[in-house]
Amino acid sequence: ALLGTYSDDITCVFTSAGNAILDIYNNQPLATNSTVSLVWTNAYQQIYMANSIIEGVERSKSLSESAKDRIKGEALMIRSLIYFYLYQIYGEIPYTDTTDYVYNSTLNRMPKDQFLIKLETDMSEAVNLLPTAYRNAERIYINKGVGYLVLAKMKMLIGNWQEAEVLCQAVIQNADYVFQNDLSKVFQKTGKHIIWQLKPKNNTDPTNEALLYNFVSAPTSFVLNPDLINSFSMGDLRRQQYFVAVVFGSQTNYKQTKYKVTTTTNSTEYSVIYRLEDVYLMLAESLMKQNKTAQAVPFINYTRQRAGLTALTTSISQSQAMEEIKNERRKEFFAEHGNRFLDLKRWGQLDQLKPVKVNWKATNQFFPLPQKEMLLNMNLTPQNDGY
Repeated sequence: ALLGTYSDDITCVFTSAGNAILDIYNNQPLATNSTVSLVWTNAYQQIYMANSIIEGVERSKSLSESAKDRIKGEALMIRSLIYFYLYQIYGEIPYTDTTDYVYNSTLNRMPKDQFLIKLETDMSEAVNLLPTAYRNAERIYINKGVGYLVLAKMKMLIGNWQEAEVLCQAVIQNADYVFQNDLSKVFQKTGKHIIWQLKPKNNTDPTNEALLYNFVSAPTSFVLNPDLINSFSMGDLRRQQYFVAVVFGSQTNYKQTKYKVTTTTNSTEYSVIYRLEDVYLMLAESLMKQNKTAQAVPFINYTRQRAGLTALTTSISQSQAMEEIKNERRKEFFAEHGNRFLDLKRWGQLDQLKPVKVNWKATNQFFPLPQKEMLLNMNLTPQNDGY
């Protein structure tokens, strides 16, 4: 939701002045913003947990080698994924692979090139350690398929399109993954198109997403941005499945309805983190960037045709194919894990937010570093530009 409001997916309708999330929506976060600080603090707490797990596994004399590999691979990939997001949100950040508090308290921000090499190396190691099989049929733990997908995202970030293609193909060619042709079942937990999902805390709880974006009269937190709604053609079936208009008085607001169950009777939905549709469009982009437009088009058509849109022809130009990929990614993955913000950043197109976000500035590509962290560790200076 934070990155959705920061881009043009979601509108924040909090009314209280000085609300930290509202300031982020208005692209006016300060270094003292409590949410900016909370994102950082929670992430580094989880990085510490991952490092603790890795250290414990490496010291263990009782775990089997296969168990060591799996546990270390899971912790290493989760840590890498957190770093991946932190880097996108804050820019250059400290990197640590230890639980040594004294060492960690004086870390510098690692230069971009060095950090990306570290991250790519960690992800590659995790992929090698992770098993191919899921350790739970509900796909709530990561496996090698998840690792391939995350590493492919990393390869795309650094512009290594050929290796990204190979990784995406490895996922698609795995018979465990099958495209979901029924649009109404995309967010049901039993789908074979799901690569990784998270289970609600209690067995029959609704997903966090179902609650976060739900309202029945006047919204109090988040609604879908009108700019997003207007990007859908009238014939796009996602208009019926992925959002709904809520009329209250003279106002019409739109809420996300990807997740349908909002009561404690949920038996059908988990929070989907990654799904096969993402891999198809990642592969299409990777192929297109290698001038393989005709090969890319069929993978764009999967989500288009499922949504009732006509298939693109393989004769379209490279620039047309790229625009269609951008359109599909926005319409397919809105309000999912900050995808819109990350995509615009990868494409170098964050400035296209200016017409929609009145306060948008180029320096908003990063959050500020939390002031309280900079006071605790003077080595984090300088502050990000614009703050």
